[in-house]
Amino acid sequence: MKNIAILTGGDSAEYDISILSANTVLQHLNPEKFNGYIIRLKNNNFTALINKKEITINQKDFTFQLNKKPISFDAVFVALHGPPAENGLIQPYFEKLKIPYTCCKSAVSDLTFDKYECNKRLNQLGFNCAKSYIYEAGNTIDTDSIIKRIGIPCFVKPNGAGSSYGISKVNHKSNLKIAINHALEHDNKVLIEQAINGTEISVGVFSNGQSIEALPITEIVSENDFFDYEAKYKGKSEEITPARISKSLTKDIQKETIKIYKKMELTGICRIDYIIQNNKPFIIEINTIPGLSEESIIPKQLKSANIRLSEFFDLCLNNIN
Repeated sequence: MKNIAILTGGDSAEYDISILSANTVLQHLNPEKFNGYIIRLKNNNFTALINKKEITINQKDFTFQLNKKPISFDAVFVALHGPPAENGLIQPYFEKLKIPYTCCKSAVSDLTFDKYECNKRLNQLGFNCAKSYIYEAGNTIDTDSIIKRIGIPCFVKPNGAGSSYGISKVNHKSNLKIAINHALEHDNKVLIEQAINGTEISVGVFSNGQSIEALPITEIVSENDFFDYEAKYKGKSEEITPARISKSLTKDIQKETIKIYKKMELTGICRIDYIIQNNKPFIIEINTIPGLSEESIIPKQLKSANIRLSEFFDLCLNNIN
């Protein structure tokens, strides 16, 4: 039996989503192969959450005492969204302790978490992204210059945040500064991005050990103006799997997703979001630690692919760094 630390928590706005994801992993780990322990990271401290009790983790070796017995870990299943996992800060800690983990390496995570730099890299590799502009806190907000470069409507979002926190769709010049200031509540860098109009989709992708596989595509139909936090987590959207697009376009986008996974050197389970405009997919975001709660897209795609969560989590833990 292997001991698995299911890492969750963090100090970002995605804390609650991380807890939900971790609980899903715990519920579906194969009990014949793994002992799962929820390990919460909060304020730079690790605690094991066992029977509603909190037990402090020794940070020197990532172990703890349970019933006077030491518990160490064979692997870490990373279910922590946002910093310090999704931006690559926590990975060197586990590497130093020689504990394998299920998500991307530090440098890859750092790049994909920086939306602007990630888009630049994707463009260099020949993939389609929306035109974008980066604004940094403290600089003058030159609305005319931004609109000339990006156009209206546009999206304004924190450059390094997930779960659609702090995102606004700007339809009028007068709202641009308000949207930038709203995004600054979550990050000191703000991405202003050309609005691509079309069908929004999301594709899960992972390695099964022998090859890279893309999951069935999910189409996202938001009741709101775009797929914001309320649409994602409060039922204000319809998520249709498989997406209502042609078989040929489905295959093309799945192939594109696998190419991105390889060229960006992604590992573990990732999710790539697109908007299809005139049969052309534009990459919106790469999620290196996507949500795994019951409301999340990946579990729905796995169900459509007839892959049980326990089987999938086995794959994740058998193909780790």
